[in-house]
Amino acid sequence: MTAKSPRIGIIGFGRFGRLLAGILKADFEVRVNDAGEGAAVEAASQAAAAMGVTFASEKETLDSDVIFYCVPISQLEPTLTRHAQYLNDGKKRLFVDVLSVKVHAKNAFSKLLPADSEALLTHPMFGPDSVAAKGLAGQTIVMDQFRCTAETYSFWKKYFAGKGLKIIEMTAEEHDRVAAESQGLTHFIGRVLGEFGFKHTPIDTYGAQMLHQIKEQVNNDSWQLFEDLQTHNPFTIEMRVRLSDAQSRVFNKLLPNRVNKENLVVGIQGGRGSFNEEAATYYLSRTPNVPYELVYLHTTDNVLQALYEGRVDRGQFAIHNSTGGVVTESIMAMANHRFHIVEEYAIKIAHALMIAPGADFNQCDTIMTHDQVLRQCKTNLEMKYHRLRQTSGEGDLADHAKVAELLSRGEIPPTVATMGSKVLAAIYGLDIVEEGLQDLQENFTSFLWVERPH
Repeated sequence: MTAKSPRIGIIGFGRFGRLLAGILKADFEVRVNDAGEGAAVEAASQAAAAMGVTFASEKETLDSDVIFYCVPISQLEPTLTRHAQYLNDGKKRLFVDVLSVKVHAKNAFSKLLPADSEALLTHPMFGPDSVAAKGLAGQTIVMDQFRCTAETYSFWKKYFAGKGLKIIEMTAEEHDRVAAESQGLTHFIGRVLGEFGFKHTPIDTYGAQMLHQIKEQVNNDSWQLFEDLQTHNPFTIEMRVRLSDAQSRVFNKLLPNRVNKENLVVGIQGGRGSFNEEAATYYLSRTPNVPYELVYLHTTDNVLQALYEGRVDRGQFAIHNSTGGVVTESIMAMANHRFHIVEEYAIKIAHALMIAPGADFNQCDTIMTHDQVLRQCKTNLEMKYHRLRQTSGEGDLADHAKVAELLSRGEIPPTVATMGSKVLAAIYGLDIVEEGLQDLQENFTSFLWVERPH
């Protein structure tokens, strides 16, 4: 450092920039600058004047001896790139960052600062809220000498210690590894609590009160800070994965080993009379000594959600057909759930066209069934029944067994026909118009038998 007191420039005059200016102004001449326009710049200028520091242009601020960067993490590189036009003037400067991630700052400084400049990495482990509550003395700051001389490093280390700060020295890599499982984890949990809608109650325990403090402190920061913390620290992905795995293990430990000790409870994609029922019955026939009950859940998403919540012990759903290809509904649901595949198996299926009991087929104008059925019977339907509009229902009505049930009860108009296993006609009293409408006679559908992850 120079013999005289260095002139300080602060780039970024947000909440922390103002806190830092308030700390430094007693000992240094301080210039501040904040990117923005119009009213925002005017407000920052007025705040600087009220604080007793100089609000200067970007160029004037960068003419200082020491430049502190108090910008959002994601804005450090763009800001340094913009500053390059002012920094290659031969002036010796010290650049200091205060980012909550250090490897990112180290890489940005290495890539974008003049090669002969000094650079110091810091992470003040405090902010405006904690200083307002507890004062500055006793707070912690992390320092990495990085690319500054021993003299410069000693100057700032003594300066921060003189303010009552506790100094922790560690490399950028060590900092980010530790921070991912302290600050990164805390911020993530705080945001989850906010998303959860965690609220105060009249019987809050001390532990609950501490969780509320975390939620309120974290959610008081900007979303940009949270996102930057999580995406610019190379170690936070591993932390989040481990946290998710731990949450799943604890969640699953609370679920019963069996919903019903007497019977194995199996949730299936279809309803009574569906091919899913036929497939499940086939699968369970291989273990005749295991009593079971089927829960008709109609959609794959319902099956996987029930499995996740512990309302069923096993689940089954269709995944692929030799004619219709992948079952899109199942693929979409699988993307949203975690589960363990026990086995894949297939059964041969044939499709019948059915109408409500006593209905006049000549008055029918629509076939409502699962989209896979329509794909498996596409050619035959075009040749024989092209006058009928083809559609799939929403929610539980995506299951043709559910459509058959509602047709039989008169809750779907008799102008609607359905397609599926002819077993549906026997169960619900439907009239069969034609059987064997699948385009491929050797028509097989594969099913997955699934359970909760171990």
